[in-house]
Amino acid sequence: MTTMPSDADAARLRGAMAKALAEDSVLADPAWRQAVATVPRHRFVPGFYLPADRRDEQGLTTWEPVTAERDYARWLAAAYCDTTLITQFDGDEPDWKNPQARHGGAPTSSSTLPSLVVRMWADADVHEGHTLLEIGTGTGYSTALACERLGSSAGVTSIEVDGRRLEQAASALYGCGYTPTLAVGDGLYGYWPEAPFDRIVAACSFRAVPPALLAQTRPGGKILLTLSGWLYGYARVLITVHSDDTADGPLLPGTVSFMSARTHASPAFGNPAHWAAGLPEKGRTARHSPERITAATEETFHRRFLAQCAVPDAQLVTVGEVMHLVDVTTGSAATLTPAGGRWEVREGGPVRLWERIETVLDAYDKAGQPGPETFTLRVDGGGQQLRHPQLPGLPLPRL
Repeated sequence: MTTMPSDADAARLRGAMAKALAEDSVLADPAWRQAVATVPRHRFVPGFYLPADRRDEQGLTTWEPVTAERDYARWLAAAYCDTTLITQFDGDEPDWKNPQARHGGAPTSSSTLPSLVVRMWADADVHEGHTLLEIGTGTGYSTALACERLGSSAGVTSIEVDGRRLEQAASALYGCGYTPTLAVGDGLYGYWPEAPFDRIVAACSFRAVPPALLAQTRPGGKILLTLSGWLYGYARVLITVHSDDTADGPLLPGTVSFMSARTHASPAFGNPAHWAAGLPEKGRTARHSPERITAATEETFHRRFLAQCAVPDAQLVTVGEVMHLVDVTTGSAATLTPAGGRWEVREGGPVRLWERIETVLDAYDKAGQPGPETFTLRVDGGGQQLRHPQLPGLPLPRL
């Protein structure tokens, strides 16, 4: 038997969430607080996954499906928690009438935690009268918040690469009275039919700023997106567009991660042991330990992004105690192995992957370990480069 949510229950939880976010200084703008208190998030998440307390026998995370039919109280409470709700793994659309538990897998769609959604819109300086492109409709909840905040759906366009996801989002949006322009589209190319835009905000991450987005932004307009890569280093950047191919702006402070745009997902690289087998037998002592880019700290999060800029095509995997770096584009590889309180590096191929990372870490330390907000991104006809007054420029991949 389906349990329909009580409007009073949902309104109470929604108001409590808005109040908590305001007390945490997330909702400094009263208009955004009102939007959070108004948009019924539960309408956009009929089903989602939450992690079980224990991993399965293979050590994988077990993801439990949560719906109103299975556990009404848990479903409604989670819908109004400031947490990300995973709605899809590996591109497989669940059957929410008969959902099954998932074991491991890569999330490919979600309802982002409300505090981050509002933070993104606020950081992009979205105001009434702006025309807005959202990349990554997802469940449609963030789209609804934008429509509510702007007081109209007329200037809001949202695109989603997954047609099934967009269909469900459209149903929820229209059912709540929001009528933005929706389309299936790849965020790499923006959405020309509705361009130009005053603001473009991406709810997925890219390896570099897609050139089409610059061409679709009015001069003086802004683009807010997350930069990422195959090392899973992330940085948010807010750039102001000056012309069709020129823009610049700062990295923003804090840590955040978004799912990669599907066209920017990392390629398969095979068996790490096969790559390691081709490396020289004799290595050297590493100047920096791998913990400098793998530890769970905010500073490490930033260093990992800088390391990624140094080796943009590298991927990292740990097998036992050995860390492997693999670059499928050049055939380069490196391993780092613990050896009596130090780390031994073996490298092969045209690019010395760990040596490049160490060079960046050396310069970063010499500059006093500057935070992300001290860096700027410059985009022009010559490419895209991360800049800092005391560090060499770091080019981003060409798209």
